[in-house]
Amino acid sequence: MHTALLIIDVQNDYFPGGAMELVGATEAGARAGQALAVFRERAWPVVHVQHVADEPDATFFLPDTAGVEIHPSVSPRPGEMIVRKHYPNAFRETPLLDHLRGQDVTRLAIVGMMTHMCVDTSVRAAADLGFECLLGHDACATTAQSFGDVTVSAEDVQTAFLAALDGTFAEVLSVEELSARL
Repeated sequence: MHTALLIIDVQNDYFPGGAMELVGATEAGARAGQALAVFRERAWPVVHVQHVADEPDATFFLPDTAGVEIHPSVSPRPGEMIVRKHYPNAFRETPLLDHLRGQDVTRLAIVGMMTHMCVDTSVRAAADLGFECLLGHDACATTAQSFGDVTVSAEDVQTAFLAALDGTFAEVLSVEELSARL
């Protein structure tokens, strides 16, 4: 079984001072960096996913801005693939699937941001494509969400999405537990 690390959208705009700051981004970025260190020590494949907004009304991840850049906590090294995407699903209209299949990857360790959007969408897609998914919950971050008159806290959004993914689409683990499973 070949395992790759998929780092989804750990980009400057999600961190303090960014255009779309997430709750717990700094801590999640540090944990994602810990997972990255494990994969680098083992010389296992790493894929950085970078969202670049191409919608005319986009307010973050704008091309040619500091906010779109991958955060220093997970800075890519030469030889690590960077997949640029324009949709929440990291597989949609990108070379990700072909790249993973070309390396005989069957299991993905996944970390990233926003849990309720790009992480959720990409994990579900990966599972549907036949990958075994391990999701590092403490290396993910999100933000509060509103519907009608109700606002759901970032903590509750995070918990609800992780609970929905766990068991059916991924095994949800801490980065420490995930690293021990590898």
